[in-house]
Amino acid sequence: MAERGVVAAGHPLTAQAGADILRAGGNAVDAALAALMMAFMVEPLLTGLGAGGYMLVAPPGGEPVLLDFNVAAPSGGDRAPLDAVVVDFGDAVQVFHIGASSCGVYGVPAGVATAAARFGSVPLPELAAPAVRAAREGIATNATQALLWDLLAPIATATPEARARYELDGALPREGDIVRDPDLADAIERLAVEGAAPFYRGDIAAAVSDWVRERGGTLSKADLAAYETIPREPVRVHYHGRQVITNPPPSAGGILIGYALALLERAGGKPGPGALVTAMEAAQTERTDAFLEGLHEPDFTRTFMSSRLGSTTHVSVLDADGWACSVTTTNGEGSGIVVPGTGMHVNNMMGEQDLSPAGWFTHPAGRRLPSMMAPTIVLAGGRPELVVGSAGSNRIRSAILQVIVNAIDHGMEAQPAVDAPRLHFEDGLVYAEPGVPEIEGRTLVRFRERNLFFGGCQAAERRHGTGAFSGGGDPRRGGAVVIAR
Repeated sequence: MAERGVVAAGHPLTAQAGADILRAGGNAVDAALAALMMAFMVEPLLTGLGAGGYMLVAPPGGEPVLLDFNVAAPSGGDRAPLDAVVVDFGDAVQVFHIGASSCGVYGVPAGVATAAARFGSVPLPELAAPAVRAAREGIATNATQALLWDLLAPIATATPEARARYELDGALPREGDIVRDPDLADAIERLAVEGAAPFYRGDIAAAVSDWVRERGGTLSKADLAAYETIPREPVRVHYHGRQVITNPPPSAGGILIGYALALLERAGGKPGPGALVTAMEAAQTERTDAFLEGLHEPDFTRTFMSSRLGSTTHVSVLDADGWACSVTTTNGEGSGIVVPGTGMHVNNMMGEQDLSPAGWFTHPAGRRLPSMMAPTIVLAGGRPELVVGSAGSNRIRSAILQVIVNAIDHGMEAQPAVDAPRLHFEDGLVYAEPGVPEIEGRTLVRFRERNLFFGGCQAAERRHGTGAFSGGGDPRRGGAVVIAR
């Protein structure tokens, strides 16, 4: 049978939902939306209706566009203190901040509605039906999600409402447990039938704002009513005979990946670990306060590049008609603020230190946060060849960079490119998985095994010589690939 396309995602059911839509005749955007809505249920601490994100779409014969529905800063005012929680990855720890003050203006409902209206070929209720059914009938918790429940337990149990939503008989789900979420089912169904309006100007918006503000946050009804999806022109970088398109400012991740690729292009040859670390270090060095402020200036991409070169989930989709779609969303790790009866667990993006290096609550109201999320598409001869994106906070840009280099420079198929040992440079240290060699002049912090600390990179690939599809699901975060036939 002819292959209709490929979906790579962070959970087998997420990938399956997208592939089923491809089999039914939907395009890559339809498939990505069905997969994303399924992820609300099966990856509940990583994404959801209270999250934000980006979708990069390359239509056949058309210009690529980036839909920005990332989290925006809410109104100012008196705030309750942020609550710090520690997540232990085994060989590294990371501090996250939650609570009502961490809640930003969510964008996922707006993004889903915009993408469906602009690019969809299948009615949104049909795309949502598998997710609604899964939320009502229940799904079995797999090993990766059980691990995430364990890692993020301080967030998932932070409030009585969170415990009521997520716990089963007084404990968070373990592998094999069946979980249901009727409130989420109702909310997805409303999004599919009524669009985004209830979440920004209707009863859900009012309930969320009131709940957050009563607990010391500043997310107002006016903040929600003013929110909209913003189409943007992607960053474009030439790299070793391909064109890489990725997330533009005011997101930070895409332009830093583009900068690192341009440095590697200039150096020539096939980059080894030392060259990768040098490029990563150069990109990190550029992420100054001035850089973050400049992201919101017109024409920042051209100015930046020319002057220097003179817990998240992801879905990647390619289809047989030439559509490519790369969508990354994040709830941060969740704020612990669950609004009863709405299906909403609001993000904690205002409590993400990676996104506020200049200090807490320094972003003006309405400004999109400078995320590392970077949905990316690689074009060969103008046609989509590789679709990639990742979860993983600051490790997103290093994960995507390495998968692109593995695929283009080292000729790896998508799955080996994703599986390969990863490294990440930050604060003078090189964090490394087993298999990364010693690097002269660098201090390596070695992990004992492959670890979700290094991201969750999902890749979809099409070899234009044969037309065959393949994909890479990241084993670090339970990724899966389904080829639609």
